[in-house]
Amino acid sequence: MIISLLIIPSSVTLFFTRYGLLGLFLNGMLSSFIPIPTELTTATLIAAKENETRIFIVLTVGSIIGGFIAYYIGYTGVHVSHRLRKITRFDDKRSQTGYALLARYGWILIFISPWIPIGGDIIPIIAGVKKYNINKFIIAMALGKAIKALAIVYFLSLIVVTFFQH
Repeated sequence: MIISLLIIPSSVTLFFTRYGLLGLFLNGMLSSFIPIPTELTTATLIAAKENETRIFIVLTVGSIIGGFIAYYIGYTGVHVSHRLRKITRFDDKRSQTGYALLARYGWILIFISPWIPIGGDIIPIIAGVKKYNINKFIIAMALGKAIKALAIVYFLSLIVVTFFQH
């Protein structure tokens, strides 16, 4: 099951990379509530010599907007969040664990959620369902996503320059 989650159809990656920065924006936005990694699109744009500052800004803005959408999905409708749980393969036990972790760790969990593979995508939705304080959510989510985007662009730039460009 885990391997099937990690295998990304090449058509998904091609779709995002084909549209350049717009594709990265969509990838960043959707990856906030559907487990679609942004690293492949980011690496492709860096290898194509796209401006790294633009990549960082587009990825950050798309990811933050996606975080707001995820919170809104949870806030406005339990039915929608149940459908997303099926897509992300989260069962009731995992959701209950997410509720308990959010109650205990709150903004810290929201801050680190962009770094948590697959499971981190559901945390903003849970925050919305639980009507977590929006001001705390905005600060924690925006900082977490911005720092992750900065790290992705920085480290992928080093990798691409070191290994793929002469």
